This record gives sequence, C-alpha cells and structure tokens, in this order.
Amino acid sequence: MRVMSAGDGYKYLLRTVAAADGERPLSTPLTRYYAEAGTPPGRWLGSGLLALADGRIDAGSRVSEAQLELLLGMGRDPGTGAPLGRAYPEYAASESDPDGRTSPGSTTSQQTRRRAVAGYDFTFSLPKSASVLWAIADADTQAKIADAHHRAIHEVLAFMERELAATRTGEAVRDGAVAQVEVTGLIAAAFDHFDSRAGDPQLHTHVVVSNKVRTVFDGKWRSLDGRPLHAATVALSELHNAVFADHLTRALGVEWERREREADRNAVWAIATVPEDLVAEFSSRSRHIDIEKDRLIDEYIAAHRRAPSKVTVIRLRQQATLSTRPDKQLRSLADLTHEWRIRASRLLGSDATTWARAVIRDADAPTPSRAEDVSHSILNELAARVVAAASERRSTWSHWNLYAETARQTMGWRFIATEDREAIVGMITDAAEQRSVRLTPPELALSPAEFRRADGTSVFRPRTSERYSSIALLDAEERLLAASQSTDGPVVGAATLEHAERTRRNHGIVLGEDQRNALHSIATSSRKLDVLIGPAGAGKTTAMHALRLAWEHEHGRGSVIGLAPSAAAARELADDLGIATENTAKWLHDNSLGHAAMRAGQLVIIDEASLAGTLTLDRICTVAMQTGAKVLLVGDWAQLQSVDAGGAFRMLVEASSDPPELVDVHRFRNAWEKDASLDLRSGRPKALEAYGAHDRIVGGDADAMSDAAYSAWLRDMAAGMSSVLVADTGEAVGALNRRARAELILAGVVDANAEAPLRDDVAASVGDVVITRKNDRRLRSGGNWVRNGSRWRVVAVRRDGSLRVRNLDRIGSRPLWLPADYVTENVDLG
Repeated sequence: MRVMSAGDGYKYLLRTVAAADGERPLSTPLTRYYAEAGTPPGRWLGSGLLALADGRIDAGSRVSEAQLELLLGMGRDPGTGAPLGRAYPEYAASESDPDGRTSPGSTTSQQTRRRAVAGYDFTFSLPKSASVLWAIADADTQAKIADAHHRAIHEVLAFMERELAATRTGEAVRDGAVAQVEVTGLIAAAFDHFDSRAGDPQLHTHVVVSNKVRTVFDGKWRSLDGRPLHAATVALSELHNAVFADHLTRALGVEWERREREADRNAVWAIATVPEDLVAEFSSRSRHIDIEKDRLIDEYIAAHRRAPSKVTVIRLRQQATLSTRPDKQLRSLADLTHEWRIRASRLLGSDATTWARAVIRDADAPTPSRAEDVSHSILNELAARVVAAASERRSTWSHWNLYAETARQTMGWRFIATEDREAIVGMITDAAEQRSVRLTPPELALSPAEFRRADGTSVFRPRTSERYSSIALLDAEERLLAASQSTDGPVVGAATLEHAERTRRNHGIVLGEDQRNALHSIATSSRKLDVLIGPAGAGKTTAMHALRLAWEHEHGRGSVIGLAPSAAAARELADDLGIATENTAKWLHDNSLGHAAMRAGQLVIIDEASLAGTLTLDRICTVAMQTGAKVLLVGDWAQLQSVDAGGAFRMLVEASSDPPELVDVHRFRNAWEKDASLDLRSGRPKALEAYGAHDRIVGGDADAMSDAAYSAWLRDMAAGMSSVLVADTGEAVGALNRRARAELILAGVVDANAEAPLRDDVAASVGDVVITRKNDRRLRSGGNWVRNGSRWRVVAVRRDGSLRVRNLDRIGSRPLWLPADYVTENVDLG
C-alpha cells in the first residue's frame, strides 16, 4: 500500500492506459485491449459508489481521467462535481531554515511540503507461478486466472468494507476526533497491469481506495480513517493470496506447494506443477542484458566486419548492463503473450501453451473444505502456533498481526468458499487472542446505545485496537526491570576513578562532561543492570574505553567482556575496546554447553543493545545475576530495533529516573547538522526543514532519485572518498550493485575475464567488492573468519567458482578462500 497525494498524484495510474474505447473486461481475453498497446482503463469498485452521482456510477463501469481528477485530485463527486465534504487542505511549503533565514537559491522541489491524502493505492499481485501460467496459457485459461484474481480482489475489498472502513468524528481540533464511526462503504478504482518493468509476466491490479467516505449516522462526507488500513496491510495481502489460490483451485484444479528460499528470505507458495526454473526464466534481468549484448555484438560485427574478442564481448556486456535498466514500455498483451510463449517453449522444449493445457488437465487437487470440516483441536493447535510465531518477531502484537499470521499458516488449506476461509481464519485469530495476554485495559463504563456500533463496541475505542503480549515476554521484562533496580552489583571505587582521570589527562585524553558523568554513574551505581544511551557520534566508544580501563584497574585484567547482536558488531567492539567479544547467540550457545561463563565482578558490555531481543537480554542477564557480574546495555532507543521480539532497551531507559546519557554529538563539522541529526533522531519535522534549507534533500520520482544517488556515489568513489549508497529494497540494492560493477569493468578496475556466480544471478571477478551473508568460523585466515555483513575485495577466482578475498574491514588481514558452494548461496555484490 502507498498513500496517494491530492492534486496530480493520480496521474501515474493513467500513463499506461490504452487509447482504445472498448468496454469488455480483462477476463474476456480477445478484447480490443488485447491488441492495443497499454493496459485496460480502470473500473469502479465498492459499495460507496451508490452515494455518488445519484447512484449513476455502477460497479465495474469505466473510470475516466476527468472522474479521477474530480475525486482524487479535488475531492469532488466524480459524476456531478459536487464537493464531498471539506476540500483537501493545502499546506504551505517550508522555505526557511530553523533560524528564519531563507536558503539562497532554494526551489520548491527542494522545500519540504506536506500534501493532503487523496487515497490509498493497494497493489494486489498474483504469485509469480500463477502469473507465469497465465502468460503462456490459452485464452480460456487466461480468462479463468484473471477472473480468479478479480474475484479475490472484490472479496478482499468487501472484507475491508466490513472490517476496516471507518471515519473519525468529534471536535474539529487536532486529534479531537474521538469517535470512530461506521461509513456506508468504500469508493475504489481498479487498474490492471500485465507485466513488470522488465517486461516479465506479472499480472497485478492497483486498487485505489478514495479517502472520501460517507458517514452512516449523519450522511456527511468525511475522511477515511487510515489507521486500520495501515495496521491491516499485511493481513490483506495474505488474505488476497489465499482467496486467489482458492478460486484458482476451484477453477482449474491446480495444487499449491510451499517453496523454501534462502535463509534470509520468506518461503513462497507456488502452483505445484509450474517448475521453479520456468518461474526463474521470468524473474531474471540477465535475459534483458543478454538480448542487448547480442544486439551490440551484431552492431560491432557490422561495423568492424569481424567477431569481437573475448575482452570486447565482456565490455559490450557491461555496456548492455548500463543501458538495460528498463523503462516501462507500452506493449499490447498480444505482443507480450507471444514473446512469453516463445521463451517458455524454448525452456520447456515443447509448445508452452500445449504444456500448460496438459498441466491443468492432469491436475488432481484435493477436495476443498468447509469451515465445519476443521476440528476444534486443529484450530487450537494452530492458534498456539500463531501466537508462538508472533512472539518470535515482536514483543506486543495486534489483532491484525495475528490475522496475518493465521492467513499465512492456513495458506495451504483450500476452502469451498471465501466465507469458509474467513470463518476459519477469524476463529483461529480469536483463539490466538485468547491465548495472548491482553495489555489494553477493558472499557470501564458502558457507552450509551447511541455511541455503540452494531456489534456492541464503543465508538470511542477504535475497532481491533487492542494490544497483546505473552507471559514469557512479560516475565522476561519483569526480570530485566528487577535487575535494573537491584543495587548489590560490583562497582569501581572513587580512588580508581580519580586515578583513571589523571591517567587520561597525562595521555592527552579529555572526556566531555556528559562522558565523565556517564562513566561515574555507571561505575559507582552498584546496579546489576545499567544502560548507556547515546545517539550516533556521541562518543559512546570513547566512554566505554575509559570505563574498561577503570574497571580492569579495580577488578583485574579480563574483567570486561563484550557481546553484540551480530558478529560484525562484536568484532568492531573488540577492535575499539581491546577486549574479548562474541555475538549474543553464539555466547548463549557456548554457555549452554559449558564453554562460556561469567564470573563475579565482571562487567559485561552489550553493544547495539537496542538490536538485541528481549528474551536474549533476559537469558544473558540471568547468567550475570547468578554469578555476580554487572551488565551494561549500550545503545540508542531511537535507532533500529531488534528483528526479534524486542523493546527491552527502551523499556529500561523509560523505567530509569536518570539514565546515563551522552548528549554531545562530535561527528559533524557543521553545528546545524549536529542539531538536525538530534531532531531527526527524535522525529521532529523541523529536522527536514534544516536539511532542506542546506540543500541536503532532493526530490523527484523513484527512478530519477536512484540515478541522482548513484551518480553522487560514483563521484565520491572517483574522488577517493568512502561513500555509502542506501536503497529501500533488496531489489533496488541489487540493481545498483550491478550498475556499479558494470561501470568498474568498463573503467578497468574489475577484470571480468574470469567470473564466479553469486546469489541473485550476478557474478564477481577480480577487483569486485563482495559482502558475505552468513557466519562461518571454519572459513578463516589466522584470527580472521567469515562474518555476516563483512565486505571483501576479490583477489583471485578459481574455475570451480571459489573466490580468494581480502577483508576490507580489517587493514592488513591475509586473504582467504571462499568455497564455491558458499559463494553461490551466501555472497552478494558489495
């Protein structure tokens, strides 16, 4: 889901629409749009249409550009042009810096501007295996697949209207809308698309839900409450996948299977008879590169009247890599289908459409179930698994977290009707809520009848807004809080601290006042569990190093050890402080085997503690409490949180009356940037004003911004600087890495005469930078072993695909060999 802005935010939906004027839907394959370049016009959906244009806009009717402009651009009735409640608010651009000075030369595009919300764009996409089958099947089968997709969308939209659609009302002040009330329905426009940007089959539909809704109790038009939509986005995606699978099985008899992927990627469900190599054929960008490379070779032969050498072919391939970052092309479905069938036939060794027909004919799917076929014991067993899965990833969860997990866990079940699936998923979700610990207090008073919904709940409490947790997590949090309040832990005496202070001064090391205060607080507090808070660049490492020297002076060498959630962070901590370190998971494993222990008087520093899960911190602290050691959690509550059930670090910070905190940021040259970084850390919007005033923010569409960021990174690298390029998805990172590698090959920095295949259909050669994605202590050179997240320079490539690499994170380290099987499964371009 993405939020659509008012104004011209809707226009991207119309860029690919074909100019033909036919009215038949996509599920009828031989329509006028089959031969027209582009995609079908949008169609109206939702029961809220009855309130528009005196009921003259029917569900399924065509969406015109004028109608979209009225509804999404202006907030008006798309049939009559009448205002639907209040007009979209307009917000002024911020044109000055925090001190009130206008930035010279600033433009509107560089100024931060808030825009009103016009709607919510939900993208419903078929599983890749289903898109591939649709792409190569005959017309009748294509129609059935598209119809299953559209039926699933209609049913999910109806679910949204029943379970999510609401508006807020109350006093007309900020956050004064205290009641969440029912609406007559949703207004939506659906736009079908056939392919991905790369031209591969990817049948998907953009369903844009209007922000305008009509209130049931007074008939007024108000804004859709967006909170439930954000909360349920994942649940809606999982529900659509399952409902589509049910419809397709009923229509074609296909079976579904769960396919595991790499360790760091979620498993996917696929049609069992569609092989993975066929799916991969339509999921790889290398095919487009090869096509362009062949074209460049043909041009070379025509120009030079000879075949290019191997080195020239390598350079031509890199030129193809740079020139095939595909733009969205408008092609007819007929052209696309013809191309897809040729490609699939080549891979299958037979006619793809005939193969698809046989696959469907031979399908032997199990009989779909009814809700009453599922026993209560199975429901309760699955509810327990749902709660266990939720508690692994978060410390608290909502109704929609449980619903999404339930839909995910029941994806392999086929039902005879969507009502049966919704009933079973709802019952399991309810049972999972009963197995959870409800944190939200019950309503203390019964609301009058006029303030209750049809289901009896109060309008003053948002639907399904309750939060839950588990006894195990609550017990762990209670033990951590008790440890933080226990005051019989080891300390450092005042004399030792004074000696350490003199020693630092003699060596020219001067701590800031906040560092000295934090050091004194931690060393003398006698708390068994302490925290040290500090934003990035605040000097946490310097403070910890001073603490380590003072602690070892009091308690002896080896009395300070370090832990961190990742192996890379643990090694960095070891390098910074000169102490023995380990990652938390490995230390707990070794401790369970008796290979790692703590002793009385020891200080255990856990760095990047906000990334550590609550249960992990609890287990480590339990060992420390039993042995008489002290634990220090170092981190920043405002930074990235744990991928496991976390939040303990922030909880401990909030529970402390005066936690040690470093507040002076040393990292920045400009004073304004120090202040802006702290504002950004705290989520204050004025941070964006400061960055905008100093031309640190550039705006544009995703492709333009990707190009701008890449070009800036390339200039930095050419100037010999260290530069980090950050993208929002793994797919975007992969595309940028491929682009960078092509540039480096053309520049002669990377020698592509010998290549080793990596993950994700890329390769590495001598001169490339790669990143390892899995810890493996067996792969080592001296004390240097392979860690997840480490970056390496390739110095040699063997014919079997193994790589000899040198660690870029440790200057002077000796190279080591990465075996071919490790390279293909656990190495990316870096």
